Amino acid sequence: MDKLIRITTLVTAMLLGGCAGMLRQAPTIGDSAEVVQQKMGAPTAIYGAGHDRIFEYATGPMGQQTWMARIGADGRLVSYEQVLTSEKFATVKIDSADKEEVLRTVGRPAETSRVALRNYEVWSYRYKEAGVWNSLMHVHFDQQGVVRQMMNGPDPMYEPKERMGW
Repeated sequence: MDKLIRITTLVTAMLLGGCAGMLRQAPTIGDSAEVVQQKMGAPTAIYGAGHDRIFEYATGPMGQQTWMARIGADGRLVSYEQVLTSEKFATVKIDSADKEEVLRTVGRPAETSRVALRNYEVWSYRYKEAGVWNSLMHVHFDQQGVVRQMMNGPDPMYEPKERMGW
C-alpha cells in the first residue's frame, strides 16, 4: 500500500509540475523582450527581424486564442493582445494583405487546405466570434499569396453531429 501511495504521489507531482509550466504570467508594457519570454515562455513564432519583432503565443491547432507581444525598437514590450477576434480579422484587407501580413496580424493558422476551383490556399483560424460562438475564419490566398476572400462560420469541431448531418 505504501508503494502505491508513493507512486500516486510521484505521478501527481509530475502532472502538476507539467501543468504549472503551462501557466503563464501576462507581461507588462515596458518589459524587456527577455522578461516577456521569462513570463510567457518561448514564443511559437517570431515575426520581423532586427528591432521590431512580434512574439506569437499560439494555443492552436485546437485553441481559440493567439497572443501577440509586440517588441519595439528599444527591445521593450509595446503591446500585448489576444488577436483571434472578429475585430482583428476585420483589419486584414482583402486584395492587398499577403501571407506575411496575415501572420503578423493573427499568427499561424490552425489548419490549411485548398480550394481547387480557384486554386486558393485557405488558412483557417479557430476563435470565439463576439466572444461567444465557436467559429472558424477562413482566409483565402491566391497563387501570389494575396488575400482574395475571407469567410467565417461555425466550427464543426464544436457542432453536434446531428446538426452537421453526420
